[in-house]
Amino acid sequence: MLSHVDSEGRPAMVDVSEKQVTLRGATAAAVVRLPGPVAETLRARGFITAKGPVFHTAIIAGTMAAKRTHDLVPFCHPLGLEKCRIEIDCDAGSDVHIRCTVSVHGRTGVEMEALTGASVAALTVYDMCKALSHGIVIADVRLVEKTGGKSDFRAGDAG
Repeated sequence: MLSHVDSEGRPAMVDVSEKQVTLRGATAAAVVRLPGPVAETLRARGFITAKGPVFHTAIIAGTMAAKRTHDLVPFCHPLGLEKCRIEIDCDAGSDVHIRCTVSVHGRTGVEMEALTGASVAALTVYDMCKALSHGIVIADVRLVEKTGGKSDFRAGDAG
């Protein structure tokens, strides 16, 4: 049976009231692929556009989004995140790498919060740079790892 469907087949939030409170953590990643000339321009400008500092703004937006995941994704439980850290860097080529790590002591996992934080940070990089090119691509949004609850997960593990 699907977890977000009740016994009559109607959409429903999962009841976590009987679960134990444990430390739950998750890390998600996203890649923003910039066209080469855009990456060169941004490096020359210290990753600052007319809209402001690209990475700092994306960190703020991603953090805000992670904290509001329950407002964006149906059936996500509202969680008081205890940690949200977003790291952004540009590799030697033209890829911007984003990682969002979140944690909470709670009854449900925080995978969606990590994925939302990484996704919105990536969207913000796109928004802040789109005046330079609409050829920017957001790619590889994925869960890297999750801990706590019934099982742990690390990308590349079987399952």
